[in-house]
Amino acid sequence: MIDLYTWSTPNGRKVSIMLEEVGLAYRVFAVDITKGEQHAPDFLAISPNNKIPAIVDHDAADGEAFPMFESGAILIYLAEKTGRLFPSGFRPRHAVLQWLMFQMGNVGPFFGQLHHFRRFAPEKVPYAIERYTKETRRLYGVMDKRLADTAYLAGNDYTIADVATYPWAARHPWQGVELEEFPNVKRWFDVIGERPAVKAGYDVP
Repeated sequence: MIDLYTWSTPNGRKVSIMLEEVGLAYRVFAVDITKGEQHAPDFLAISPNNKIPAIVDHDAADGEAFPMFESGAILIYLAEKTGRLFPSGFRPRHAVLQWLMFQMGNVGPFFGQLHHFRRFAPEKVPYAIERYTKETRRLYGVMDKRLADTAYLAGNDYTIADVATYPWAARHPWQGVELEEFPNVKRWFDVIGERPAVKAGYDVP
């Protein structure tokens, strides 16, 4: 059994989607970040950076409960635990890692900043909105160019790179982005959105 500590954010949805995809049993513990629950001592013992998601695997390889934080690390852990969505070949595996890091180092941070300045900042800062809008659109362009040649981000197989990126693309209305402007991204987005595990995982918690 895996305990999942999460909230309804793109990063949280990565892990619930992954757990649904690989078929592992899990229990959900909602951490309401709007109420500051991510700062509770019990949660900080699992996730010292006070961010969701986090997991505790009660069936780890060494037989002891194993806590993990950082969504990308959790995806890799679950993929290696189950042998799913993370190929073993040299080139395919490193292609997945590249596009996973692309999400973690670019898509998440820049899309997230755009969400903040467009929706949540008490003051609308034109420079910030313009900066993060331009970078978000550039990143969609990178994805669109890639997906013109491949079915999924890391190649022709669905992987943890797609699991990581889909929930951020799902917030495209928050970004002021119409996916029709990026037809290859839209095709990819629509295909992934029809997966039963994605539909189930996206609604957690």
